[in-house]
Amino acid sequence: MLLKIENLSVSIDGKKILNDYNLQINSGETHVIMGPNGSGKSTLSKTIMGDNHYDITNGNIYFNNQKINDLKTDERARLGIFLAMQSPMEIEGVSNADFLRTALSIKNSGDINLYEFAKKVEKAFSSLNMDKNMIHRSLNVGFSGGERKKNEILQMLMLEPKLIILDEIDSGLDIDSLKIVADNINAYKNANPNTGVLIITHHYRLLDYIKPDYVHIMTCGKITKTGDYQLALELENHGFNVVNKLDKQSAIKENTDHE
Repeated sequence: MLLKIENLSVSIDGKKILNDYNLQINSGETHVIMGPNGSGKSTLSKTIMGDNHYDITNGNIYFNNQKINDLKTDERARLGIFLAMQSPMEIEGVSNADFLRTALSIKNSGDINLYEFAKKVEKAFSSLNMDKNMIHRSLNVGFSGGERKKNEILQMLMLEPKLIILDEIDSGLDIDSLKIVADNINAYKNANPNTGVLIITHHYRLLDYIKPDYVHIMTCGKITKTGDYQLALELENHGFNVVNKLDKQSAIKENTDHE
């Protein structure tokens, strides 16, 4: 068990967003969460990462069997949790190189080989088809949407996390960039087979490249249906409302048949 979320309820400014939420991700598994806007998907990702704007009112989060409810964001990151944010922030005056060196230095308790660091950066930039001059630019400042998302994957490749959370990593990417990002995620997983991945997305097209073990529909702050890749195709063809309606009709029919 890599991640376990148990009866989690989360509020922001007194408004409940997650409602007795449950999820378990085992080592090596890829899970996808899909759902309409406002269902709590990004709240889930930020809560796992320790965003202090969100209040846990009930339940627990465990990572590698350690309860992490009260850990700060940097402490969770050091444990091996990584979040590729939906809207990566700009940090003026801090270069990509400085950011990555500092993060790796903290992760490795100050031990960082600059030559190995430079080689690793060059390899990651090449595999992501990124302009190498971006390593010297301020973090995300002036970057396009697609460049920001690639930059998130660059950080993932450099930090080598155990749990990867991708919050709408596909938004802002054209078809070519989407395939490049997916190829890098797949290559990382192949090289690190115990890594868990949690993908939050509105669209099934990313799943053409990254095949999930489980697909979850999330509505009203909890998982309401779980399936495999075929469930994502149902959503694409019928939408959330139709799929939920069909499930209710099926349940009613089943109850009627047993009467």
